[in-house]
Amino acid sequence: MTDDEVAQRKMQFLYALRSKGVTEKAVLEAMEAIDRGPFIRGLFAARAYEDMPLPIACGQTISQPSVVGLMTQALQLSPRDKVLEVGTGSGYQAAILSKLARRVYTVDRHRRLVRQAREIFDALNLTNITAITGDGSFGLPDQAPFDRILVTAAAEDPPGPLLAQLKVGGIMVVPVGQSDAVQSLIRVRKTETGLEYDELRPVRFVPLLEGLGKDT
Repeated sequence: MTDDEVAQRKMQFLYALRSKGVTEKAVLEAMEAIDRGPFIRGLFAARAYEDMPLPIACGQTISQPSVVGLMTQALQLSPRDKVLEVGTGSGYQAAILSKLARRVYTVDRHRRLVRQAREIFDALNLTNITAITGDGSFGLPDQAPFDRILVTAAAEDPPGPLLAQLKVGGIMVVPVGQSDAVQSLIRVRKTETGLEYDELRPVRFVPLLEGLGKDT
């Protein structure tokens, strides 16, 4: 593929994001800065700039870019935020977050995915990401509290251990619903008096599972 073809694809990629509702300037700039290509290996690499989810290792998927953008936008990040991502997957979402937040902790139950994501973070010199193999449904108590929490797997309810690790004034974005059905993307704000919920849009994610993957 020539440089002109790559540039054309990236332009179409950003246009697709805007047309799906990703309009925040900082989020678009982060998604322009982070090339989705390195996060997709093998047969599907040629489709990296299409707005569609794609299979990755360990039976997981990389979300479609417009959903990544909308979830990132929903977090309302500031440059001083410390963020927890549950479900590293390919590492693409964490890389986007790293351009918008001070520090990103990302945890996944599959050691292979964490190892591959670390390799990409190192290659891209993304030094403010810490990738950890672990049971993300329990968060990272040692690093809590967090300003923002993003869950990239569906839970039946916003997980209590994660809500407990969210600062007052913080935001968590999480897909909620049955794992075999379309879920709702929910934004939870933690206030002095309790939790406020916004329903954002229908989505479909792999289920949030407890324990470690078989590859660990």
